[in-house]
Amino acid sequence: MKLPISVIILTYNEEINLPHCLESIKDHVSEIIVVDSGSNDKTLEIAGKYGARTVEHKDYKNQAQQFNWALDNVGINNPWIFRLDADEWVTKELWRELEEKLENTPEKITGYFVKRRVYFMGKWIKHGGYYPTWILRLFRKGKGRYENREMDEHIVLSEGKTGKLKNDFADENHKSLKEWTAKHNDFSTREAREELKAKYESQSANRKSLGGQAGRKRALKTGFYMRLPLFCRTLAYFLYRYIIKLGFLDGREGLIFHFLQGFWYRFLIDAKILESKKRNNGYKRSNK
Repeated sequence: MKLPISVIILTYNEEINLPHCLESIKDHVSEIIVVDSGSNDKTLEIAGKYGARTVEHKDYKNQAQQFNWALDNVGINNPWIFRLDADEWVTKELWRELEEKLENTPEKITGYFVKRRVYFMGKWIKHGGYYPTWILRLFRKGKGRYENREMDEHIVLSEGKTGKLKNDFADENHKSLKEWTAKHNDFSTREAREELKAKYESQSANRKSLGGQAGRKRALKTGFYMRLPLFCRTLAYFLYRYIIKLGFLDGREGLIFHFLQGFWYRFLIDAKILESKKRNNGYKRSNK
């Protein structure tokens, strides 16, 4: 049974991850749309083999703008839209739940929150506050768009109410640790810009419109974490995740993940914030 869902996947050089994603959805939805920003590997070839419709949009700025461009320009044929990354896949249990539930969804429900489980080096990261993470990924056509943010962007509904699905989709990046750290280095630059921008712009509207777990996390981040001293907050956050939220139970892979994602990445953001502030204050390196 193919569901009246259009899956939209944003790609750039995803030949390693994309087959896992497409294999998990090809038998379950009637439309797959791959929006590519200029891949030079086999991404488009793989998408074609799985029957996906491919659209190229090389004027990529960030995930939110790319996805919103797709909503406005690619011509979506189904009443429901499921947003997936190329390194994500959908569990069979979630498809069975959707087969039973989607057809009988009340009109007032215009979006569904879905639980994300994260795998790192093949290990499901169950602790450190990382599971369950609820994300709005499935919504009615014309009822949702991404916020205009560089990082930590979320889909916001224009009207209606939300429901929750019991089963999961998975985030499992099959690329190397070298590529993972390179991606997060880029993320840290954008995250630093977002935080500096937030110093001058009110985030209250975004917190209100998000609601749920994502809204609470953003409120905690902007109202508490961002007010703490640079660098000290990163250590406190790592210890909170690894000790208090039991991240140590995720084993060796969990230690690597929680340290890199919860400390190194956050420390790098703080370093780039400090660098930006020094540049804005006319900092010059002394010649000694």
